[in-house]
Amino acid sequence: MDYQNLVLDDHDGVLTVTVNRPRARNALSQATLTELRHLLTNLSARAVLLTGSEGPAFIAGADIREMAAMTPEEGEAFGALGQEVTRLLEELPVPVIACVDGYALGGGCEMALACDFVYATGKAVFGQPEVLLGLIPGFGGCVRLFRRVGVARAREMIYSGRRVDAGEAHRIGLVNRVFDTREEMVAAARLMLADIAANSPAAVAACKSVINSVQGLPVGTGLQVELDAFRNAFTTADMREGTTAFLAKRTPVFRP
Repeated sequence: MDYQNLVLDDHDGVLTVTVNRPRARNALSQATLTELRHLLTNLSARAVLLTGSEGPAFIAGADIREMAAMTPEEGEAFGALGQEVTRLLEELPVPVIACVDGYALGGGCEMALACDFVYATGKAVFGQPEVLLGLIPGFGGCVRLFRRVGVARAREMIYSGRRVDAGEAHRIGLVNRVFDTREEMVAAARLMLADIAANSPAAVAACKSVINSVQGLPVGTGLQVELDAFRNAFTTADMREGTTAFLAKRTPVFRP
């Protein structure tokens, strides 16, 4: 696919995906979401860094100009597309870091929530302001935000539409780390992803799958999901390589 709204940079196994619509503050149009769906469906990288083109916004939100003219049926299809993209992002079997420099509102916040970690600069601003437009979060905000910040804080943010800055986002658990500059943020994200990529790909993928699967489940049910994945780890070449290398006092060599 010839991507018109995305810029890709594959370096040392880390794929940097930049949403590139600077004139629209990187808003998520139907075309942009379609490109992201295609990319995530055909991804082969060992790690992903998601960001927006330099400017005032990471992703300012969904494309309001498009939504304003939509019928209920078209709105449902648009929401389904956004949910599909965030679900694909969340379920990638590799680590994903969102690097937020500027506004991450509405669909932009929902994209960040679908990533494993969120790194931000001091300029980052997060929010779900859909109620100010007579809408609700439609790309997973009602489902994922409370899992990050707790039900009470999520309700406050969603019901009021208020924005939180990088410092508050860090305090409430929405953001993992805050950096002074975009360059420092991206460098730290690349370093973290490189460190993770050196580990067993099968084990990292299994950990991600278990964490995603057990949210909301009773403890006993969640433990069974974990136990099933733990058992399956014993069937992998990575487990044999990792334990053999440990006993031999050498660095394990895991294959992609």
